[in-house]
Amino acid sequence: MNNQVRAPLSLTLSLVLAVVPVMAASVIGSMATLPNIPTWYLGLIKPSFTPPNWIFGPVWTLLYAAMAFAFYRILRKPGDEGRGSVIAAFMIQIALNGAWSVVFFGLRNPLLGLIVIVPLWLTIAWTLTLFWKRDRISGGCFVPYLAWVSFAAALNLEIWRLNG
Repeated sequence: MNNQVRAPLSLTLSLVLAVVPVMAASVIGSMATLPNIPTWYLGLIKPSFTPPNWIFGPVWTLLYAAMAFAFYRILRKPGDEGRGSVIAAFMIQIALNGAWSVVFFGLRNPLLGLIVIVPLWLTIAWTLTLFWKRDRISGGCFVPYLAWVSFAAALNLEIWRLNG
């Protein structure tokens, strides 16, 4: 039995592994979203609690930065116990994050967006829980993200209801 505790990943490798998936989701999401804001999204009936379009960019920038920072901290933690689950949870939620933008905006499909946002919310909660157990700062970075996706789910539901 090997009782050695693995050292944390190198600074550079941790930074790359934390930033690349977040940037990929951000770029994919932006490519699906931005061309559809002045066209399809503009024409949708939206609920009264819809924020102005300009708010989404700064909010997502902060949320993506917090995600990358949290994941970086997790990757820098020593030890192997549960590492695979923590990394899997993060990667699944970030993939679903990008997928939501593609289906809601890219495919212009609020119903499919609802179908994607449910497992996205669940995997964010799962990631938050796993991060919290390893590092409370990292877990705390996911609280605003979970809150924002909760709001986005309500917004998505209402857009589907009003335009379905």
